[in-house]
Amino acid sequence: MKVVVYETYGPPEVLKLKEVERPVPGDNEVLIKSYATAVTKFDCWMRSSTSPPGFGLLMRMATGFRKPKQPILGTELAGEIETVGKDVTLFKKGDQVNVCLGMSMGAYVEYLCFPENGALALKPANVSYEESVSLLQGGLTALYFLRNGKIQSGQKVLIFGASGGLGIAAVQLAKYFGAEVTGVCSGTKVDLVKSLGADRVIDYRTEDFTKNGQTYDIIFDTVGKSSVSGCKRSLKSNGYYLLATFGLPKLIQLLWLSKTSNKKIFMGTVKEKAEDLLFLKEIIEGGKLKPVIDRRYSLEQIAEAHRYAETGQKKGSVVITVGHT
Repeated sequence: MKVVVYETYGPPEVLKLKEVERPVPGDNEVLIKSYATAVTKFDCWMRSSTSPPGFGLLMRMATGFRKPKQPILGTELAGEIETVGKDVTLFKKGDQVNVCLGMSMGAYVEYLCFPENGALALKPANVSYEESVSLLQGGLTALYFLRNGKIQSGQKVLIFGASGGLGIAAVQLAKYFGAEVTGVCSGTKVDLVKSLGADRVIDYRTEDFTKNGQTYDIIFDTVGKSSVSGCKRSLKSNGYYLLATFGLPKLIQLLWLSKTSNKKIFMGTVKEKAEDLLFLKEIIEGGKLKPVIDRRYSLEQIAEAHRYAETGQKKGSVVITVGHT
């Protein structure tokens, strides 16, 4: 089978297509034929060994100093179960499924063995493999942060970075939970964010949301580029400031903010769960969470896909279609 590996850190060109033996599932595993995966910011960080400012050494300690410990990137895939281990009871051959591997990675493959009790669930019936995989990591991450921000119906929520894979899921999930949603993005993406249900969209190039006098119950920074002092001003008393990514200098500011004000800070690492995949499946099938795919690439075009994902210009997700002969 084909896999994409990287044996050294560097630009997209370090990604190489390789032929390896197809894996055999263990007794409690399923073998999944992949039809789609995605390129995320996390994949690009791992490949290039870059990270938010101040965390470079910690990242190398976790991923490998001289070369990657895990040579296969990819945090999610959608596919069909090819075979099941003898003790598997929850799934059967032919089931269409979604899988989230998270930080353990390993999804840039044609076939994957995965434990049945892992972050594995049936794919929503009303979307394609590519559409489904485009919502996995962003959907799980947005769900995790909004829940920890104690989102409630009627609240005012601002999503900073509303047009990326995470932002698109966050806007739609915040609306699903009954919030009044303001999205912040660049001007070329305003119409897209409006189409997702945002009540208001701010072009950050022409307006600073922290200076317009509006306050919010939740500010969710999906890209790590918001101003801590500005967000303090724009948060209501006991409001939540959620950050999916941040550097060490910002972490120091955040810790100081949490000690010196009544603003609440939440930062964390998502733990992928099958129950959350099923929750997203129900919302997607109900038409409340819709995919946005910017570009599709083949597995053979993975370097090109990474190059585009790193431009910061994508609207929604970059999806890899995995072909089978």
